[in-house]
Parts: sequence; structure tokens; C-alpha cells
Amino acid sequence: MSYSVAVICRPEVATGFSLAGCPTVEATVEAEAGERLLELAADPNTGVILIQEELHARVSTDVLRFLAKRPLPMVVPFPGPVWDESLRGPEGYIVEMLRQAIGYRVRLR
Repeated sequence: MSYSVAVICRPEVATGFSLAGCPTVEATVEAEAGERLLELAADPNTGVILIQEELHARVSTDVLRFLAKRPLPMVVPFPGPVWDESLRGPEGYIVEMLRQAIGYRVRLR
């Protein structure tokens, strides 16, 4: 039997997973994450549930204990994007592109 992968994340992250072909469930409030987690876990075809770390941290311990006792689905937290405040404006964007291209940070004058 083959199992599916599902993703629980914030709306700003969901687009990337959807483009990769993963079914996503958006949770805008931390309380929703626990409910969505239980809904996906009730599906016998779900084998792995990826959940954004900040949402996973807010899921009640009772829900996490319940899921930990089951062999499937595996619940795997993943880090969400970090919006770097230093990249504000065009100069920050250029500096970050240069850092990625040449391997170190430059200072624009």
C-alpha cells in the first residue's frame, strides 16, 4: 500500500508545496493546526504529515501524545521561512544576491 504526504503550514508557505505537488492544508491560527492534524491523521491513506514548526509548537500536548502512539502517520515538523529584516529595500536585495553568488557579504556605499 502506498501512503500520501500532506503539509500543514501558513498560507505564505503553502504555495511552494502546492507547486511541488504536495497537498497542503493552510492553518492561519495555531488552534487550527491541531484540528487539521487530527483530520489528516484520521485518513488511513496519510503516511507523513509535514507541519510548520511554529504551528507544531502550538499543538496541544494531548494531540501530539495521541499521534505519537500511532505508527502512522509520521508527524514531521519543518522550519518555516525566516523573513530577514535586513533585506529591506533594493540595496539589501542586491547585497543578498551578491552574497549568494560570490559566497560572502559585501558592503555597498
